[in-house]
Amino acid sequence: MLEIKELCKKFRDRIIFEDFRMSLADGEILALAGPSGGGKTTLLRMLAGLESIDSGKVIFNGKELAYDKNGKLLKSPLGFVFQDFQLFPHMSVLQNLTLSPIQTLGLSKAEAEKKAGQLLDALGLAGHLLAKPYSLSGGQKQRVALARAMMMDPQIIGYDEPTSALDPELRDQVAELILDNKKSGITQLVVTHDLDFAEKIADNILKVNPRV
Repeated sequence: MLEIKELCKKFRDRIIFEDFRMSLADGEILALAGPSGGGKTTLLRMLAGLESIDSGKVIFNGKELAYDKNGKLLKSPLGFVFQDFQLFPHMSVLQNLTLSPIQTLGLSKAEAEKKAGQLLDALGLAGHLLAKPYSLSGGQKQRVALARAMMMDPQIIGYDEPTSALDPELRDQVAELILDNKKSGITQLVVTHDLDFAEKIADNILKVNPRV
């Protein structure tokens, strides 16, 4: 269970969140929906430890998470799937997946490659281990980005606009992927401006609108 209490965030004089509260149950898919400028991606980045939090409490499994001196979460439970994927273009799919687990989790190269192979096989990408990102479709890049997040064994996976710039067929593939993860018991937080997509995949929808 993830809980957010009394969260506040502003950029200079612009208030993004004030006394914001949210909860996410284990195994739930929660969609953060609404127009641009409402702070959806900012919230995801704060929960991933990529953006500072001005004040408030983030509680995971009953324990309040600590911040560093810059106001960023020290130990985030969330794995981030970026909107633009952020795959290293000069690396193969396998190298993209194994880099961080080897450097930050201390996995051996053999352990990391075995785990990556299993994830890619589960996501229908077994034949793309040595492919470079430029050779992949948008849907394939999305799955590689998801596999990279899952390599770090996050308790929650957060997606930033996972259907942005995808055609209807690929949107359906992403929806199936998220729903398949739910069957595996994975807790997921999805940022989207597409309400139809949110209604298709989410257990609950939290609408986040820009402050005026």
